[in-house]
Amino acid sequence: MITKKYIDELTYKIIGCAIEVHKELGPGLLESIYHKCFLYELDQKGLKYQSELQVPVLYKGPRLHAGLRLDVLVEDLVIVELKSVQDLHPIFDATLLSYMRLLQKPKGILINFNCTNIFKEGQKTMVNEIYALLP
Repeated sequence: MITKKYIDELTYKIIGCAIEVHKELGPGLLESIYHKCFLYELDQKGLKYQSELQVPVLYKGPRLHAGLRLDVLVEDLVIVELKSVQDLHPIFDATLLSYMRLLQKPKGILINFNCTNIFKEGQKTMVNEIYALLP
């Protein structure tokens, strides 16, 4: 059974993977480099994931493939959006929340590698109503 505790522990592991990548590489590289290294860390932790997953949009019944792609879905539960930007803009939050709603996933993490400290300033965790309903 999936519980809040399980998802929170998974979140901790995911953020740990990001911290490890940041510790090794530091800020200032392209997002694509962090992405590959982050996937390597997930592999090392034995976590299952899908990368560059297409997100379908249900519009008035049919499923439309609108070209939306999320960065990483971990253990079919937590969506991870990776960035390497100077500032996190509200549109990044909105995009992550939309992915969570469209795929019915309880939690999402926005990670920005272009920062001094991933744990303090480089990550933002979001939950939705699905998470709130879990035991």
